[in-house]
Amino acid sequence: MTPASTSITRRPFFWFSRLGALLMLLALAAPARAATLDGSQLSLLWAVPFVGILLSIAIWPLAGPMFWHHHFGKIAAAWALAFLLPFAAVFGIAAAGAGLVHALLAEYIPFILLLTALFTVSGGIYIRGNLHGTPLLNTGILLVGGILASFMGTTGASMLLIRPLIRANDNRKSCAHVVIFFIFIVSNIGGSLTPLGDPPLFLGFLKGVTFFWTAAHIWPDTLLLMVVLLVMFFLLDTWMYKKEGVAPADPTPDDHRFGFDGAVNFLLLGCVVALVLMSGIWKPGVVFNVFGTDVALPGLVRDLGMIVVTIISLAITPKDVHDSNQFNWEPMKEVAKLFAGIFLTIIPVIAMLQAGTDGPFGAVVRAVTNADGTPNPAMYFWATGMLSGFLDNAPTYLVFFNTAGGDPVQLMGPLATTLAAVSAGSVFMGALTYIGNAPNLMVKAIAEDRGVKMPSFFGYMAWSFGILLPLFVVLTLLFFR
Repeated sequence: MTPASTSITRRPFFWFSRLGALLMLLALAAPARAATLDGSQLSLLWAVPFVGILLSIAIWPLAGPMFWHHHFGKIAAAWALAFLLPFAAVFGIAAAGAGLVHALLAEYIPFILLLTALFTVSGGIYIRGNLHGTPLLNTGILLVGGILASFMGTTGASMLLIRPLIRANDNRKSCAHVVIFFIFIVSNIGGSLTPLGDPPLFLGFLKGVTFFWTAAHIWPDTLLLMVVLLVMFFLLDTWMYKKEGVAPADPTPDDHRFGFDGAVNFLLLGCVVALVLMSGIWKPGVVFNVFGTDVALPGLVRDLGMIVVTIISLAITPKDVHDSNQFNWEPMKEVAKLFAGIFLTIIPVIAMLQAGTDGPFGAVVRAVTNADGTPNPAMYFWATGMLSGFLDNAPTYLVFFNTAGGDPVQLMGPLATTLAAVSAGSVFMGALTYIGNAPNLMVKAIAEDRGVKMPSFFGYMAWSFGILLPLFVVLTLLFFR
């Protein structure tokens, strides 16, 4: 194995060992059984670090792009400490350690291991052929990606197709709009039909929502959004293609032999999907308590499986495939560092939401309920969606799932419109910001790594709010009244 490929292979080992050592040190501060954080006793001031990291992601790349590029990990760590240190001072080191261990074991580590596996496996598949980014081809790739997203996950579909899409458009003078619509369709909306598509739906599956319930109840919403967005994109891309033309020299080698290199990684991609399904279906009842956090055996097997899949992919993928894909760890490092800060600073925010009407966000929870005590599907759609655009959409789904009663039988029956609103809001509106869903930030990072000039945090929101919010209003009037 060459030095370069050895370096690529060893970096995940380095991350896992460092993360494991950090976890062990911090876990020593946690009690054997952690107490649940009571969000009703928290002030809104505890949300300041979370708001701070969001504003940093939004402002620093504009105000100081070079500083941000070199120090975004330190900035994320600073905001995490701005929450953890005061929290430890007020509630005790043991409580802070327990909260940190729970965030790592129950949320961040499974999240980042899944993303790493999908990033690595998809990075080992090179789609050969000098595709030319015409409006028709681009629209076709977005359509295929939107369909695949519900069956291999928004992350898997995004990581598989974003590289060939960018390569197909590398002779276009500007293609940021192509990536933006890719995020809308492939990284978010396309994953709305099965629990494999997006983490919120997988959590619903774990709570008792049947596998095909979502597909049966929100396919009209998804179909409407997909068709309208694809038509809008085709018209916009056609106009820009005619206006700007293409660069005189195509930087992609002239190779017309369409095919797949590293195709064995498709089998590993199937393994990732199987591991996710296994963790939701297999119920052995074996649970380990790790410093106050319950870790179920299926989740442990899934996470270890993700590590094995990652290692196998790196070991069997030829170096020239990685080179052709320009595979490197920079996008993954950015997502891992930023979401580490987000997952930690979001702890008090989620606790305040889970406190319901007794918490600081009681007005939000009360807004989704009619005067007679029945749920208001339209408000559930917007409350779940808008919070999912800025918070982690998985716990936001759970908050409103439980606010609506938490009984899957009732929610799939008499309250089906409410469950459909929660499901659609959490998946669709993850497209509103770069941090609304993990693939959004990964796609942005890969695009920028390939030289695509992507809009800023607020610039992207100008696109998403301008295009998506009117469509969400139409969905509300048609399906959630």
